[in-house]
Amino acid sequence: MRYELLGPLRVVGDEGKSATIGAQKIETLLAVLLIRSDEVVATEQLMTEIWGDRLPRRATAGIHVYVSQLRKFLNRCGSSASPVVTRPPGYVLRSGTDELDYQSFLRLVGWGRDHIRDRRYEEASACFENALEMWRGPVLGDLSYGPIVEGFVTWLSETRLECTEMLIDAQLELGRHRELVGRLYSLTAEHPLREAFSRQLMLALYRSERQADALEVYRSVRQTINDELGLEPCRALQELQQGILTADYELEWAV
Repeated sequence: MRYELLGPLRVVGDEGKSATIGAQKIETLLAVLLIRSDEVVATEQLMTEIWGDRLPRRATAGIHVYVSQLRKFLNRCGSSASPVVTRPPGYVLRSGTDELDYQSFLRLVGWGRDHIRDRRYEEASACFENALEMWRGPVLGDLSYGPIVEGFVTWLSETRLECTEMLIDAQLELGRHRELVGRLYSLTAEHPLREAFSRQLMLALYRSERQADALEVYRSVRQTINDELGLEPCRALQELQQGILTADYELEWAV
């Protein structure tokens, strides 16, 4: 089977049919067990993820019921032996030969980093593009969550942005600056305080013979950072602005 968390949670059986869980509490239970796959998750932790600090009087019994329903769901998806096993002080989901999409995503990102270090930018770009194509939406969709899931969502969402940054860096090295301008304008609008995207946009514009537009991006991001945080842009942005003003030849793309 394949478990997909890079979007609304769903399970894909061996025949390629996908299934989702309608009950949110059981969905939360599966999400936590998948995040901690092959590790024991204590019953108390599961209670916190499902109910927060509003535990019902029969919370332990409720967990038993949800685990039973989850096992039936996974059995319908094609699991011959239930991967959810009772292990004191809680439960563990044994992944075995099953695939988790976020682990495949992380492997691709890791390979891409290796290619970047070795200056193999075509290969790096391919890895990062394949990694990003796996996403179907926000991590776990709109699932409500506690500390385990919240930490996971934050970490994976940040890794997705880092992957996007590295992809654009690789493509800038390949001379694709003109085709990146539109995408980078969208990214800077969506993430106005993420200075890496502004730096990349300035560089792409400068290499596209749009020096004035590049300097306007700097003016805009500087104003935003100053208004929001009372700070100046990072050194990388400041140095890039100076390089553009002096037409630093090192900013040109090396053919």
